[in-house]
Amino acid sequence: MGSRGSRDNRGPMAAGARPPGGASIPGPIGDRSFTEHYVQLFNGNFHRLWRVMDRLSGEPELAADVVQEAFIKLYQRGSMPDAPESWLITVAMNRFRNARSSQARRLRLLTPGRAEGLHSDPAPSPGEAADSQATRRRVRTVLDQMSERERQLLLLQAEGYRYRDIALALELNVNSVGVLIQRAKRAFRDLYERAHDAS
Repeated sequence: MGSRGSRDNRGPMAAGARPPGGASIPGPIGDRSFTEHYVQLFNGNFHRLWRVMDRLSGEPELAADVVQEAFIKLYQRGSMPDAPESWLITVAMNRFRNARSSQARRLRLLTPGRAEGLHSDPAPSPGEAADSQATRRRVRTVLDQMSERERQLLLLQAEGYRYRDIALALELNVNSVGVLIQRAKRAFRDLYERAHDAS
């Protein structure tokens, strides 16, 4: 269902991409403003939400799928929620959790040998530096050790989402978002330094 493109900083779709379904969106009958707002929201937010989900999941294809599903769900809704960016984050996070639960169930059904072969890391390309690989692994390990909320806070903030959108998406008080982000940054820094010292 998602776009399966090469991985780069912009995500799986090129800049200026059109929403799912092709070059134009018919939109609900007589509601041209919804369609225009949808296209603008898609063009302005698909890539940065994809980057959040990619960093959260570590799987670019899964990230593309859940973000695309969130935009499809918004389009099917036919009207804009009060806070569309927050709504999209919430839907994408829910889709991600559902996908992870399904994936965990499938893994339990697989024999250990098959599961290992299906979900092992791909072989590194010759051009990637060893230091860069080690840093990415360390960051991924540290993120995996953090609570889900801390990971979400850091990744959404890193992509430039406003405190208001983060608060709505994660069901937090907007006044506590800054403090929670600072705590998450401290926790990340401490875990990262410990991982670096251990290596």
